[in-house]
Amino acid sequence: MRKQKGFSLIELLIVVAIILIIAAIAIPNLLRARIAANESSAVASIRTVNTAMISYNSAYPTVGFAANLAALGGTCTGTVTPTSGSACLIDTQLQSGTKSGYTFVATGLTGSYLVYGNPVTLNSTGVNSFCSIQDAVVRKTGQVAVSTCAGTEPPLQ
Repeated sequence: MRKQKGFSLIELLIVVAIILIIAAIAIPNLLRARIAANESSAVASIRTVNTAMISYNSAYPTVGFAANLAALGGTCTGTVTPTSGSACLIDTQLQSGTKSGYTFVATGLTGSYLVYGNPVTLNSTGVNSFCSIQDAVVRKTGQVAVSTCAGTEPPLQ
């Protein structure tokens, strides 16, 4: 009998099976971690818009709060001065309304504003929706897509 070199088919199949079992355990955890990261980014984005709205209202008191995200954004360099139509207070990614798996909308009036974020794909890019009004408190609205802050859960700590 000759000495066998290499691995047998059975040994290779066992290794592949073990790799598949490990992947089956790891992939759901990776997806949950990605959802958690997207939700953290959404809360941070809502806080950024809150700060921008307050700064905008202070800088342009005759206008009030910004009418939308586009008014808060803009590409300002050293030679371009911010205006009430392009205040340069948020980044262009957030200004576009989509960031980290969430869509954002902000609307402002003279005395108040509303900003909210919903997952692009529920249970895939995010699980919860978030909102805030002129009190600048971020609220979790649960798994239902929102366009208002009515009926929200207590503020996030």
